[in-house]
Amino acid sequence: MDLMKLATQVLGSKLGGSAGGNNDLMQSVIGELLGGSGKQGIDFGSLLQGLQGNGLADVAKSWLGDGANEHISRSQIEQLLGSAQVQEAASKLGADQNDLLRGLQEMIPQVVDKSSSGGELLDSVGGLSGLAGLASKFLK
Repeated sequence: MDLMKLATQVLGSKLGGSAGGNNDLMQSVIGELLGGSGKQGIDFGSLLQGLQGNGLADVAKSWLGDGANEHISRSQIEQLLGSAQVQEAASKLGADQNDLLRGLQEMIPQVVDKSSSGGELLDSVGGLSGLAGLASKFLK
């Protein structure tokens, strides 16, 4: 599964209009917000560490597991990604900041959930040893 394509579709559907129609711009902004390099992808290791560092380890665990995904608030998303980065991303996309946060609130859990079920997350965090290292941080 192409996770960047999924992220672009989910976020684009929430933003609609011109922001939702420019996939290249959308992918670049998603990559910048989520630790990747432009359209290169999403840095799941950094994203998961950021969640843990912001007291959201249980939320992240729910996304990685097979059960229901726990909710993350817009303010938690903004805290995780940084207010200035969210504002800059909204400006680049020509979108309202609250609309962007609502889109990210839905998109991030879906992408993490999908990445963990098909094994792609293993590749992005350095295989089983990388995932074990991240898991040990969550379980402390």
